[in-house]
Amino acid sequence: MSEDGPTPGDGTAVGFAAVADALADDVASGILRETYEDARSAHELANALGTSPPTVYRRLETLREYDLVVASTRPDPDGHHTDVYRANVDRVVVHLDVDGFTVEVERTETMADRFTNIIEDM
Repeated sequence: MSEDGPTPGDGTAVGFAAVADALADDVASGILRETYEDARSAHELANALGTSPPTVYRRLETLREYDLVVASTRPDPDGHHTDVYRANVDRVVVHLDVDGFTVEVERTETMADRFTNIIEDM
C-alpha cells in the first residue's frame, strides 16, 4: 500500500493519505466519534456537529467508501425508515518503513458480519 491513496474494499487497509485526511477533517472525525457507540442519522449528526446535512452526507460518502462507517435502516414508528450510520473502526495503526506509511484499520464489523445481520433482520 502506498501513502498516496486509498485501497478501499480490501477489508483491512486503506492508504495513509485517505485515513489522515478523514481523521483531520473535523466533520468526518466528529461523525466517527458520534457514531462510535450508537448509530445516528445524518440529521442527528448534523445537529450534534453543528453543520449542514449536505456536509454530513458528503463526509459519510467518503467514510463509507473507505469502510470506516456502515449504514443500516432504522424503522420509525410512523412507518417511515431512516438510514443510520455507525463507526466501523476499532483501531487505526500507522506503520512506517522504508517504503513509506501504511495504515491498518481494525474494523468492528466485517462483510460477513454485515451479511449475517441482513439475513437475521429478514
